[in-house]
Amino acid sequence: MSGSSAESPTTVEVTLVKAGRVKIRYPAEVVADDGNQVTVRAPWAADGVRDFGFVRFEPGDVFTEHYWRDRWYSVKEVRTSDGVLKGWYCDVTRPAVRDGAALVVEDLDLDLWCSADGATIVRLDEDEFAESGLAEQDPEAAAAAVWALDVLEDLARAGSLPRYEDSAGASR
Repeated sequence: MSGSSAESPTTVEVTLVKAGRVKIRYPAEVVADDGNQVTVRAPWAADGVRDFGFVRFEPGDVFTEHYWRDRWYSVKEVRTSDGVLKGWYCDVTRPAVRDGAALVVEDLDLDLWCSADGATIVRLDEDEFAESGLAEQDPEAAAAAVWALDVLEDLARAGSLPRYEDSAGASR
């Protein structure tokens, strides 16, 4: 699908697949789709609070999620219900696939967190990735995943993770 807003649904069902199984599925509002990058917005989709120690995701949080059809990662800008930026949760994934009202991404275990002020940047789940067997099963995908995590860390350190701006130019 070309991705122009005139022919695409205004909502999608985001499906995150991990190790061949659906990890989570949730509805999201499409805020932009230029044919390569799809940006959606959705409330925190899991039940209850998830406390990582360095950030808490909780009901009311709003995720503006950036997916690419040609990149091995996605970036989720996380804000409180009143719009205060918490930071960015980045997933290493295969490139996103959008087919009409379905947006599917395959999680490759590696993640990165960057706090709103950029002071806390944490690489996550490298042990899960090592144990996943991807390096043996699909060495090219494993190499792309490791490269993508490095790219995400470089973007975070440079203060270059995507920020969604609404049509009036205000950061949301």
